[in-house]
Amino acid sequence: MSSKRFNTLNVLLVSLSVVAVAYVIRTPWLPIKRETKASLGYPKDSLMNFTELTGKYGYISEEHHVITDDGYILTMFRIVKATNCHKQKRSPPVLLMHGLLQSSDSWIDSGPNAGLAYLISDACYDLWLGNVRGNYYSRGHVHLNPDKDAAYWKFYIEEIGIYDVPAMIDYVLDYTGFEKLNYIGFSQGTGTFLVMCSERPGYCDKAQLVIALAPAARNLNTKSMIFRTLTQTFAKIEGALSMYGVQEVFSKGAFSQEFVAFFCQLSDFTERLCETIIDTFDHADFSHMGSITNETTRVLFGHFPAGTSVHNMARYGQSTRSTTFKKFDYGKEQNLVVYGSEQPPLYNLSATTVPVLCIYGNNDGLVDTKDVEWLMSKLPNVLESVKVKDPLWNHLDVTYSQYTVGSIFPKINEYLLKYTSA
Repeated sequence: MSSKRFNTLNVLLVSLSVVAVAYVIRTPWLPIKRETKASLGYPKDSLMNFTELTGKYGYISEEHHVITDDGYILTMFRIVKATNCHKQKRSPPVLLMHGLLQSSDSWIDSGPNAGLAYLISDACYDLWLGNVRGNYYSRGHVHLNPDKDAAYWKFYIEEIGIYDVPAMIDYVLDYTGFEKLNYIGFSQGTGTFLVMCSERPGYCDKAQLVIALAPAARNLNTKSMIFRTLTQTFAKIEGALSMYGVQEVFSKGAFSQEFVAFFCQLSDFTERLCETIIDTFDHADFSHMGSITNETTRVLFGHFPAGTSVHNMARYGQSTRSTTFKKFDYGKEQNLVVYGSEQPPLYNLSATTVPVLCIYGNNDGLVDTKDVEWLMSKLPNVLESVKVKDPLWNHLDVTYSQYTVGSIFPKINEYLLKYTSA
């Protein structure tokens, strides 16, 4: 066999293997009943939804549904009663937005002593939590079926920023009667806010403060080889995956998520292995083992990953190669059709005129300090850019660390108080 034919065969086999793996990633597993999981030793917290889990710890939550201009049905939660708040809620409301592959559950998985949703609510803020299209809380649509219609999954941060974030902001303001809110975004949750400010003039003015936690705009300097390789692979094979009907990845209830959730609670050894994998995926230079507790590790995999589109993952692959923050690159010919230019347009970062507090970590393997500092240099109204004192602070520490109460919450609370009335 010639080397040319051999190489072609190798490429074909690798491509088919990737398609097969991606199919497994998004294929639903045989459903396991909650009672069965409980009997197998799954942590009870990992089996609960948002309202159940907050209720377990004495917090009362409401579920709200929002319809975007393009027909997606999103689920939001509002914590209306906090265990340690015994006075009137502060105003205006606070909207908390999760990162890539997460959901609102990510803010409570570390428990009432560390989860930012609990800490913010206990400080008597009127807290709302969003869920973007494609995660397990927000898989609804007025006429598309996410399990049958590929069109449902044709989105990336562009659509989340243009439709989801504005719809949630409008809903919160209409429901509460306020003209502005305070916005806290983690990673993608900040990136989509930047997209909104660029593409939806006037919406930026509906926030009086943005707190950007490990903000993801570009990922050029990411040190996580797992993240870089995974997302770049999706960028290369998105077309092939689409041919095989693979549009959704890393969904809750898929084989991959169910297997990891089972594996991570199997024994102390497997739990530590899962913690090591998280740490390896997330940190830049040094391990931060122990920041995410054993119990939190076992709980979070009951809710994570929460699902997204192949198209969104592919866009992150492009962002690891880009020196700017720009729209999806479809290639020169298709870019001419979509944008009227061979290159995708840049997002207008100068349109983010709202005051910004940035908090980031020195050991973040996904959003490198260079990329955060680049972003802050492009925004016109940065109040303060704070590097967490803990030199080992990494990306997922924001949502899952046991040390949030001392590492990042004091600064968050300081600025919320400045932009809040009692």
